[in-house]
Amino acid sequence: MATEMRLPGGRSRRLSKHVLLIGFGLVMLYPLLWMVSSSVKPTETIFRDPSIWPTELDLGNYVEGWTALDHPFHYYLLNSAVIAILAVAGNLLSCSLAAYAFARLNFRGRNLFFAMMLATLMLPIHVLIVPQYVLFSQLDWINTNLPLVVPKFLAHDAFFIFLMVQFIRGLPKELDEAARIDGCGHIRIYWRIIMPLSVPALATSALFTFIWTWNDFFSQLIFLTDPELWTLPVALRSFMDGQGETAWGQLFAMSIVGLAPIFGFFLAGQRYLTQGISTTGFK
Repeated sequence: MATEMRLPGGRSRRLSKHVLLIGFGLVMLYPLLWMVSSSVKPTETIFRDPSIWPTELDLGNYVEGWTALDHPFHYYLLNSAVIAILAVAGNLLSCSLAAYAFARLNFRGRNLFFAMMLATLMLPIHVLIVPQYVLFSQLDWINTNLPLVVPKFLAHDAFFIFLMVQFIRGLPKELDEAARIDGCGHIRIYWRIIMPLSVPALATSALFTFIWTWNDFFSQLIFLTDPELWTLPVALRSFMDGQGETAWGQLFAMSIVGLAPIFGFFLAGQRYLTQGISTTGFK
């Protein structure tokens, strides 16, 4: 009888929590929904009508925005895609190798090097950008994709090394020992044993690398000053004119276009993202 009396109260609390979460989610989604709505409004009504339900549809923002710059907008999407794909490939290869070394190999100074690697997480990009620019300028890499791609193949991102180290440490070492009995060396153990079992961590790293590289504005603005090499974030900045009128409708429309690959990549890897984060030692 007491159980029956408690059930309605429990349901009402769960219902209240769900309503609260839905309301909070709508508040968080409002800027995105407003941008989608503004992308199909005439430019002169965007800031006069703050509602997310447009009273007048104007798909011309997408047509005009696609051809408003020196090149069609897919040109800048392709530039971003090339850099993002190479960055993903570089991080997965180099960071997984470094993570395997920290997690499975015993070498002198391993703990010291691991601590130094973690310390680099506290260095902001604004501190590193000047020496990087000087180095890449001496190598004559400015206005090329090399400053944005080559460091990814050199285990440049400590966060992903740490994430993979935590995951690999959770794998049974008996698998390595069994592989050594069968005559496998470290390369074969890494490639045939560790990598297939590390798919969640690899997918998580790939997802974050793609999103961060795709959205990166600061580094790409510094190293890519030639309009022929502009990526999506830099091209979007061109719609804003500090001395004249900003094409807000076209800017919002092309921003929605630029968000589509991120949503697609996230939805494709969402299952691995959850599994990867939950099994990498973040307690």
